[in-house]
Amino acid sequence: MSDDDLVTEQRGNVVVLRLNRPESRNSLTRAMIGGIGQAIIDAENDPDTRVVVLTGTGDKAFCSGMDLREFAEGGPPDEGTMEGTRAFQRLGSGQAKIPIVGAINATAVAGGFELMLACDVSVVSDRALFGIPEVKRGLFAGGGGTTLGSRIPLAIALELGLTGEYIDAERAYDLGLVNRVVPPEQVMDSALELAGRIAANGPLGLTATKELLWLSALDPTAVPERQMDWQQIVMHSEDAKEGSLAFVEKRAPVWKGR
Repeated sequence: MSDDDLVTEQRGNVVVLRLNRPESRNSLTRAMIGGIGQAIIDAENDPDTRVVVLTGTGDKAFCSGMDLREFAEGGPPDEGTMEGTRAFQRLGSGQAKIPIVGAINATAVAGGFELMLACDVSVVSDRALFGIPEVKRGLFAGGGGTTLGSRIPLAIALELGLTGEYIDAERAYDLGLVNRVVPPEQVMDSALELAGRIAANGPLGLTATKELLWLSALDPTAVPERQMDWQQIVMHSEDAKEGSLAFVEKRAPVWKGR
């Protein structure tokens, strides 16, 4: 991966990750996948980072999915990026421990659409298109797209998956797949504003809430046990005491993440 293919920028307690291959519609190489995953690990382990914002360069695409040229050429996996690759694979089931905001600057299809779905909340350009066209290439949406029926009506998920056709931003909003639709020039500002509102909250509470909400959608039988675990962790934390005290004292809380 070129050092310029994935750009990382720290903005206060928010990290912005930007896919930076506009000449190939920000398609994902194996190295980039590992790089995104490693950046997520770094953010999870940094107590000063509360939210990740994921975006792309240019006005043509947020991400067009995997780099098909690299896929067709084959080759062994990069052993140096395996840890990051495993972290990337956690994204699709909401297992990243840090909230992720999608700043979807343009069209997101195939793996790019799946990457958007892996974000906890998304702000999208009103000019963007979305879809899982893998069947048109003799493939299937193996990066999370086949779980689409857990998020929208099954008949619509099947239509999108079996035809490979696209929907526009308003349709995606109506289906509940994205949170905000704005003009392209407002995507980043809106995403950062949303990220700031999330980052203002207690880190432990955010981690618990994110995990339990994703579990409720993907594996509801696992929720009761994990909720009991989190109750013991969060309710006895310093942050829980600080949140209550700050409310009583009418001031902003100072979170410690423990």
